[in-house]
Amino acid sequence: MSEQRRIGLREVRALELGQIVWDGTVPGFAARRQASAAIAYILKYRTIEGRQRWHTIGRHGAPWTPTTARAHAQELLGEVAKGRDPAAERRARRVATTVAELCDMYLVDALAGRVLKRSGTAKSASTLELDRGRIERHIKPLLGMHPVAAVTRHDVERFLHDVAEGKTKARIKTKARGLAQVRGGKTAANRSVGLLGAIFTYAVRQAMRADNPAHGVQRFADAMRERRLSDNEYAALGVALSKGADADIWPAALAAIRLLSVTGWRRSEALGLRWSEVDLVRRTATLGSTKSGRSVRPLSCLACDVLRSMDKHRSGGSELVFPATRGDGIMTGFRKFWLRIAKLGGLPSDITPHVLRHSFASLAGDLGYSEPTIAALIGHAGRSVTARYMHAADAVLLAAADAVADKTAELMCERRRPGPPCSGDIK
Repeated sequence: MSEQRRIGLREVRALELGQIVWDGTVPGFAARRQASAAIAYILKYRTIEGRQRWHTIGRHGAPWTPTTARAHAQELLGEVAKGRDPAAERRARRVATTVAELCDMYLVDALAGRVLKRSGTAKSASTLELDRGRIERHIKPLLGMHPVAAVTRHDVERFLHDVAEGKTKARIKTKARGLAQVRGGKTAANRSVGLLGAIFTYAVRQAMRADNPAHGVQRFADAMRERRLSDNEYAALGVALSKGADADIWPAALAAIRLLSVTGWRRSEALGLRWSEVDLVRRTATLGSTKSGRSVRPLSCLACDVLRSMDKHRSGGSELVFPATRGDGIMTGFRKFWLRIAKLGGLPSDITPHVLRHSFASLAGDLGYSEPTIAALIGHAGRSVTARYMHAADAVLLAAADAVADKTAELMCERRRPGPPCSGDIK
C-alpha cells in the first residue's frame, strides 16, 4: 500500500506493517514501516547518470523527525544534483572496514577538497603528499589491517611507540633511481598520530565509528628547533656558495639556496616557485599554494637579483624559476646539492635548509622587527587576517625584507652586485 501526502507525526504513527507514505512536498522522500515496529525515513532519487537509488536517512526518533528528515532529504537532493551519490557512498563506507581502506578514502576526499582544516580551508597538495607518505610508511604497515571499528586508544598508543622506536624503519624505492630512508623517531611518531587523529575524525563524520581513538593519546614533547646559523657558519655558507660554481653544482640549486638564505622561505616554496608568481617590478611574489595557503611575500633587492640571475638562464620553456636538471618537474635532487654545499663549507650535519628559515627569522628578531612583520616576511601561518587581502608588499615590508637580507649577505661576506636599479626601492 502506498500513499502520498505531506508527512507528519500523525502519518508516521499511522503506518502499518509494510506500508510506505510518500511526501507531497519533497520528491522521493518517504517514511516506511517494514516487518517490525521500526519506521525509517528514506529517499529515492536518480543520479546524474540516471541510476535509481534508495537511501535510508535514519530511523524515526531523535534526531530524526518528519521535519528534520525532510530537511535532510532536501539537502541530499541538492548534493545529488551536483553529482554526489549518497547511497553509493554509504555502501563504500561499509565496505571500507580496514584502516588501510579508510586511509584511501580519506586521501580521495582530501584531494577533492572535501576534508577541511580547522581554518576551514583544504589541505595543500604538498601537505597531502606528506600525509600520503606517513600513511604508506607508518600507518598502513602497523595498523592497515585493523578493522576501523576495532581500533582502540591502546592500539594508537602502541602505534606511537612503535614508530618512535623505529619499527617502520626501511629503505623505500621512490622513483627510477630514488630511495627514501624511513627512520621513524619521536617526531615522526607525533606527526603520524596527529594525522591518524584527523583520519579517525573523518571516520566519525562518515558514521564509520562513534569515537576517535586518537583523542587523549599523550604524545612526546616537541623538540623546539632552536638551531640557527652562527656568524662563522654564515661566512662558511657564503664561501661554499662561491665555490659551488667551480664544483660543477647545478646553478639552479645554488640560486635556490641563496634565495632561501635571503628570504627565509620554505624549501618547497622556493623549488615550486613559478615565473607567473613573480612580479619584479612590484618586488612581490604571490605563492598560490603554501603550507599556509595563498601567500604574498615581499622581495628584497637581493632576492630580486637571485631571480634575475635565473631569468638570464631561462630556457626550454620551463615555468619553474629553479628547474630540475632534467625534465619539467620540481628539482628532486635538491637535497644532494645541499649536502655538497654543506660539505664544501664544512657545515655541521644538523644544518638543513630549514635552519636557513629559522636563522632568517632570528635575524629579523635581532633587528627589532615585530612578530607580525616577521610572519609576513616568511609566510608564517600566524599572520593577520588582513594579510589574506594583500596583493602587493608595502613599503614597510619591503624595507624590512631589505634590512634582513642585507644583514644576511653581510654575515655571508657578500654584497649586492652592481646591476639594474631595484624596482620598488624605497626613496
